[in-house]
Amino acid sequence: MRDEFPDFRLGKVLPTSFTATLTERRGNAVERIPVPQRLADWLAVNGLAVESCTIAQLELARELRESIHAALTAAAGQENLPASAVRVINDRSAQGRAAAILTPEGNRQWRLSSASCVEDALGVIAADAISIIAGERDGKLALCASPTCRAAFFDTSQSRTRKWCDMNTCGNRQKKARFNANKRP
Repeated sequence: MRDEFPDFRLGKVLPTSFTATLTERRGNAVERIPVPQRLADWLAVNGLAVESCTIAQLELARELRESIHAALTAAAGQENLPASAVRVINDRSAQGRAAAILTPEGNRQWRLSSASCVEDALGVIAADAISIIAGERDGKLALCASPTCRAAFFDTSQSRTRKWCDMNTCGNRQKKARFNANKRP
């Protein structure tokens, strides 16, 4: 991976990790996949390796990312899902031709139809987003309490009371700000 780009914010939930490729949406936004190769890097880190990515495929990925973000945000707020977001998610899911395969170690791995098929990888992400939005996975959709972030995340903690998308970034900043505010006379 290239050092000149911001680090990826990785998590255990593929769709929310994907939407975290654009962070601080309500502050100084940070684009973590600014070029096609960076998308290929992110896909590789997440078990969806492709040999290359075009600008057109990057645009498809960004459209899917924003659609997933809109749908997750609406679902977390118990609002109606935006029709345009649902259409994009469904289209990407239907276009993908990835297959889940079982490794000898008993793990699931994704096999794309070809090493250059970013659309297959996007189909996996879209299908996973559908399972979360449809309530098929054990957890709760929530929005980050950080006023500059407000990212949707999938809370799988036992109590389902997480406040931040990532304790190491948003949570740490909020706690540090509260600590500093309490120190002032």
